[in-house]
Formats: sequence, C-alpha cells, structure tokens
Amino acid sequence: MDLTFSDAHEAFRAEARAWLEAHVPTEPLASFDTAEGFEAHRRWERQMFEDRWSVVSWPVEFGGRDVGIFEWLVFEEEYYRARAPKRVSQNGIFLLAPTMLEFGTEAQKARFLPPMASGDAIWCQGWSEPDAGSDLAGIRSRASRNATGEGWVLNGQKTWASRGAFADWCFGIFRSDPEAERHRGLTYFLVAMDSPGVTVRPIPQIDGETGFAEIFFDNVEVPEDQVLGEVGAGWTVAMATAGSERGLSLRSPARYTEAADRLVHLYASHGRPPASADAVADAHMHAEAYKLHTYWTASRVVRGHSVGAEASCNKIFWSETDLAIHTAALDLLGPEAELLTGGAPGPWLDGYLFSLAGPIYAGTNEIQRNVVAERLLGLPRG
Repeated sequence: MDLTFSDAHEAFRAEARAWLEAHVPTEPLASFDTAEGFEAHRRWERQMFEDRWSVVSWPVEFGGRDVGIFEWLVFEEEYYRARAPKRVSQNGIFLLAPTMLEFGTEAQKARFLPPMASGDAIWCQGWSEPDAGSDLAGIRSRASRNATGEGWVLNGQKTWASRGAFADWCFGIFRSDPEAERHRGLTYFLVAMDSPGVTVRPIPQIDGETGFAEIFFDNVEVPEDQVLGEVGAGWTVAMATAGSERGLSLRSPARYTEAADRLVHLYASHGRPPASADAVADAHMHAEAYKLHTYWTASRVVRGHSVGAEASCNKIFWSETDLAIHTAALDLLGPEAELLTGGAPGPWLDGYLFSLAGPIYAGTNEIQRNVVAERLLGLPRG
C-alpha cells in the first residue's frame, strides 16, 4: 500500500478545502433530529449538490464527480477538518446508494439517486422490529401481492428508524414468503413515507430530540418498480447495505482522526495529566490504525476485491474507537463535562452519548464477533 498521494489527489484536496472554507456555515446548524435542523441540513445538502460536492464518487449523471474511492477519502478528511455539518442524507448516500448501484435497475437509479444526492429525498432505514433487532432474519412484517398481482401490500412495524421522524422515503425488507425459512422469502422495498397507511411515531432520544421513529404499515400499497433486487432475494440485497454500513461507506476514518486530534489538544490544554496520558495515546493510535486499515481496504477494493465478513471487524473497531476517544475526553474534563451549553450537552458529552450507541447499531458487536468467529476464523457455532 502506497500512502503517498498523487499530484491529482493533492489538487483535488486543495479544491475541496477551498470550497469548504468558503461555504461551511460559520455557526453550527441546529440538530438534524429536530424539524428546524433537519430542514437546515437539507439546505446544506442542496448547496453541496449544486457544486457537485455531495457525492463526489458517484457517476456524473447522478450528481457526482465520478472520482475514485481515494478521492472520496480525501474529501472526507477535508470535510471533517472543516467541521462541516453532519450528513442528514447519510442513510441514503452511504447505505442505500451503493446497494442501488449494484442491484437497482437503470430506471431506479435515474429516479432515486439524483434527489438522494441533492437532499430533496432523505431516507430512513426500515429494518429493526420490536422482536427482531440484530436478528434481522427474524422479521415479521409482511408483503403480499395486491389484488391485481402487479404490486404489493405491506403490513407490520419497524422501529429505531434513524431520521424516520422527518424522512421522505424508507428502505427496508419484508417477508414476502411466509413459508420460507428465516433468510429466504424476504424482499427489499422502497416506500414513500407519505403513502396512505404509513404512520410515523417519533421516539425521543435521551436528549429529548426525535432522532428515531417507529413506522407502522397498514395495508400500504407499493408498486412493483419499488422492489430493489429480485423478489425473495431481500437478504442478499440487505447484506450489501449492511456491508456498506459496517464497512467503508458509513464511517470514514476522518471522523475519528479529527476527534482524536481534538482529544490531544484537550489533553494539552488540561495540563497533560499523567493519569490520562495512556488513554489519550491509546485512543489516538486506534484512530490512526483505523485510518491505515481503511486505506489498505480501499487499495484492495480498487484491485477488485470485495469487502465481505471483514466488515464486521471494521464495525467493531470503529465503534469501540469512538467510545474510547470520548471516554478519554470526559475523564479529562471531569465534572466540567456535564455542563450544558444553552440547555444542551457540550460537544464531548454529546459525542460520548452518541458513541454509546455505536456497539449496538449496524448490528450489535456481540453479533459481529459471532460473524468474525464463524466466517473469518472458521470456529464452530456455539
């Protein structure tokens, strides 16, 4: 793996840095888990899209720049360096889009990808159910053919849908063959949230903001052209999305290296307390290790390799690194960490509270360790 960037990479970095320095809002946007903040972030996505910065690695016809994975990683480094807003469109552009590019029809790509890139259509994920969280194969929500046989009727309930309180569209899997075994008979659907029969119930987080939602489907009609992939092959399509969620797409290393750098500055500003030195150094080394591993993985992808079960290792590592960085920061801050600013947690406490969810979402780390044990190490099932 060659970590030397080419002149073209550096020119791309300079262009991205200049644009971000000129356009990143001077004041932080309101949380995108509020109605006001959600729309503010949507406007930011639109601004990025207009100058083709929202999805740089996508094909030009869908709003991208058709650059490679290394340029995307460079852009992410500059994005986090500039402290740009969080991506309210992340479920769509980082999770659904790679799946759609692999499994979608040309008509689906033309219909769904440009509004996804522009923020005109924000997506939520309809996977977990009250009795099927990490056990995705245990879902009970149903899909049956409508009276004409040319479409589908969805019934059931999804929960923990991130951005679900305000999203325009939902992607999720439903059981289309009730007689099939667990991983079979599932179909992947794209559902408009304003469809008749869709009911959204926001779920407040610990800070009171509605970052999640329950979604109820009561005889929701979905046309055939909103099935992604083959009918009955939803598990395969969903695992492609899960691979993006756990692998390269959702959590770029810049997220952690930038936080680790801020942690070092925090350590220096607090007089370099000896008791915290090891935790700070360890967190910083883990962030750098994740960066190097990601570039190594990207170099393999460029050579034609796919990211398989290794994505589970990746997910375990980035989630625990995030928690380690923020735990070290709170230890440094001591009681000061609990102070609220304008009634809201400060950035380190807010980040810590979010990092607690890391070992749970995208498949619990317990489940991911089982995947690693069985599929990578070849250990027998317990």
